Amino acid sequence: MKKIILGSIFFVFALALIVTPAFAAGGFDEFGYNDTARIFVGPADGVDRVLDGMVWGDPTYADDHLVMKWNKAWDECNDAGGTNSEVCTGAWTNNEWTGMMPNGSGETWHYKFVWVGPCGANGTELPDGGYCIWNNYAVILSQGTADGEHLWDVLAKPAGYGAY
Repeated sequence: MKKIILGSIFFVFALALIVTPAFAAGGFDEFGYNDTARIFVGPADGVDRVLDGMVWGDPTYADDHLVMKWNKAWDECNDAGGTNSEVCTGAWTNNEWTGMMPNGSGETWHYKFVWVGPCGANGTELPDGGYCIWNNYAVILSQGTADGEHLWDVLAKPAGYGAY
């Protein structure tokens, strides 16, 4: 019996040694962000880091489910002000929205954004078929559903991250 108890205590201790660093390294915060893993998963309400039933002041998409992923270059680029090509080249993020749930918007959208350098005002069309957003970034893919209709807003060519 002592062996079983000692074995159990050892197992719990060993498990704690493995699990504790994983939690210490970061996890999801109350908004849905896991900055260590560079992912957001949760209601869109949390994407602006304010849980108020709105997304940047608008309640339309607050109950939609959002998954965002981004790379290290995206963080470094934003930290550098979005203009430094040495750290911004290769920066990307991917957003997947679904409002097909109770209280959701009823829409679904998939976006891909990349850093391209100075490209003009929001909405400026780019030669590859994308458009400029946030002065130095481009939307290279935007497609989804609204009012039951599938829409392709943007399909830049190429639409893959490695081309930028």
